[in-house]
Amino acid sequence: MMSKAELARKAGLSTLTIDRVEAGRPCRLDTKRKILLALGKRISDKDEVFGPDGFAAESSPLSATVAMDAARA
Repeated sequence: MMSKAELARKAGLSTLTIDRVEAGRPCRLDTKRKILLALGKRISDKDEVFGPDGFAAESSPLSATVAMDAARA
C-alpha cells in the first residue's frame, strides 16, 4: 500500500484531487487513467478501483490507500 501523497506523486496529481476522487466526486477520464496506472492497475481494472458507476468503490485500492493514510494521522 502507498500513502495518499505517494499516490498523488506517482500519478502526477495533487493530494486534493486524490481526496476528491476518493470522496466520489466526478473527475476526468485522464485523472482516472493516471490513478489506475499509479496503482499498477490496467485500464480494464477500472471497475475494481472506481466501481461500475465510475466512482471510487468502498473496497477499492484507492479507498484502501486513503484509509491507510488516515490511520497514520
